[in-house]
Amino acid sequence: MTTTISFEDFSKIDLRIGTIIEVSNFEEAHKPAYKLTIDFGDLGIKKSSAQITSLYSEQDLLNKQIVANVNFCNKQIANYSSQCLVLGASGDSKVILLCPEDSVPNGTSVS
Repeated sequence: MTTTISFEDFSKIDLRIGTIIEVSNFEEAHKPAYKLTIDFGDLGIKKSSAQITSLYSEQDLLNKQIVANVNFCNKQIANYSSQCLVLGASGDSKVILLCPEDSVPNGTSVS
């Protein structure tokens, strides 16, 4: 278990549903990754990188709804600015994306 946080700390995290609308290989990354463009509805379009190439093809990801944190500061990765953090469960060096079971509007808050 990691450090315990308060509910107030957790409430600062803005988790939203978005749909991946573009996927491309991130060739400049040190580890295999994709560049993702994600539609968050009224929140707009955000970009992210994700090291998920071992389980997902570009076709698997296109139009897939995912869960992401949208209020982190941008993170520079090689020559790319990642604007949100796509969430997944990790184990055995693989990341399985967290996704809604049914389709919901882009930008829907996760609570």
